[in-house]
Amino acid sequence: MSKKVREKKQPTFFLAVLPILAMILLLGIGYAVLGLSAEVLMLVSAAVAAVIAVYLGYTWDDIMDSIVGKLSKTMPAIFILIIVGFLIGTWMIGGTIPMMVYYGLKIINPSFLVVTAFLVTAIVSICTGTSWGSAGTIGVALMGIASGLGAPLPIVAGAVVSGAYFGDKMSPLSDTTNLAPIAAGSKLYDHISHMLWTTGPGFIICCIVYTVVGMNMGLSTGDTPEKVTIILNTLEQVFSFNPLIILPVIIVLWGSLTKKPTIPVMLISSAVAIFNGIVFQGFAAADCFSAAINGFSLDMIHIEGFDTTNLISDIPTLLERGGMLSMLNTVLIAFCAYGFAGTLAVTGSLDIVLDRIMKSVKSTFGLVFSTIVSCLTAVCVTCNGQLSILIPGEMFHKTYVKRGLEPRNLSRTLEDSATVTETLVPWTAAGVYMATTLGVPTLQYVPWAILNYTGMIFALIWAATGIGIMKIKKGSENWDEYVALNKEEGIDVEALEGGK
Repeated sequence: MSKKVREKKQPTFFLAVLPILAMILLLGIGYAVLGLSAEVLMLVSAAVAAVIAVYLGYTWDDIMDSIVGKLSKTMPAIFILIIVGFLIGTWMIGGTIPMMVYYGLKIINPSFLVVTAFLVTAIVSICTGTSWGSAGTIGVALMGIASGLGAPLPIVAGAVVSGAYFGDKMSPLSDTTNLAPIAAGSKLYDHISHMLWTTGPGFIICCIVYTVVGMNMGLSTGDTPEKVTIILNTLEQVFSFNPLIILPVIIVLWGSLTKKPTIPVMLISSAVAIFNGIVFQGFAAADCFSAAINGFSLDMIHIEGFDTTNLISDIPTLLERGGMLSMLNTVLIAFCAYGFAGTLAVTGSLDIVLDRIMKSVKSTFGLVFSTIVSCLTAVCVTCNGQLSILIPGEMFHKTYVKRGLEPRNLSRTLEDSATVTETLVPWTAAGVYMATTLGVPTLQYVPWAILNYTGMIFALIWAATGIGIMKIKKGSENWDEYVALNKEEGIDVEALEGGK
């Protein structure tokens, strides 16, 4: 006897938007106010969407197939995230990151303190892929120098935050820089190069403003703060520096510029870093492999006379990082977010909600503006930059493609309005972290964190003028999807393109 197949109904607008409202409410109160786990709350939101899907006639198999379909498309990029942790761990034990920090601290000139704070933090952030890590290590050292020189701390803090997030956006090692193309459906290096349209002008503006402001602060040369001296002496004691130590960075930058396959480039860079760790730094091979998996630890240092118990707190913060396991939290959030997205997708709820929203959006400017507003809302409600990328990215992907816009336009806007704005909101984790770490209240450094809001401004300018907006052309990876989505609306894109 065959099973009775239930008729599958289309959700009303209320049922379509209900899981989204539940997610916003759960994350807004549960995560932002009560501090509950974002992963669990996303699963609860997915459960709400699943109950509605079952009510509409969909089976558990339908829901699972949809979730698996979403996850299967993102697995290559998620694998890159795990390799990033592997890479950072090897760069630490190989001396690459310590060398960047060491020479960054050595080149500071008081007259150019502010612009140097921006540039040095940006370089370290690019090489490490973490805004929090660069601000919490070299950023703290720079604030110590600023305090010793009598510089205005909010200005220097703003420059540190700008540099940290510039590097975070442009680094192939950054979790958010990998998440944005995952969510939007673009490629990592396409995404990074496309961000130059909005991040590049912001970088130039920062350099000009910070240089002019710094030169007019009248700072005089003083003694190097004790904390900086201790950091430099510790790095000299633990690591040996030579030109070959920077080779892993050059390999990654070369791979980025030449658009080589991401994972092989990262693995080659990691192999060179492990070689450096064994040959030049004197670490055991077992410690190098352990650093790749678990991250670098001070327990791996076996130098006569080196006492790990009496170190200042900045040293463990600087050195103990990386490892594949360090990326698992980001991967878990991505899995939970796509569990929700896949459950929502099975009923077509996102399409119904977006169709209602997009009826009033007639231009590329309106679409980019809507994306920015959605990301800012998600940041303020969820206080989580990763979720603020994943959810709007999933929501807007089809709309961008349907309108003939390459997904890299969407991934760029996600970064411009989610990744870098999280730290501008006082009640987010990033805002609290930066304020606490740098010793300056969020609202005091916000005006000087120039790069963190210029991206949105240029995103809107380019959307209004059409400059820097990549269109889908015949032969591109998204062409077939572009044609199919428009055929659903009775539009023959191929005929229109042929008539041009």
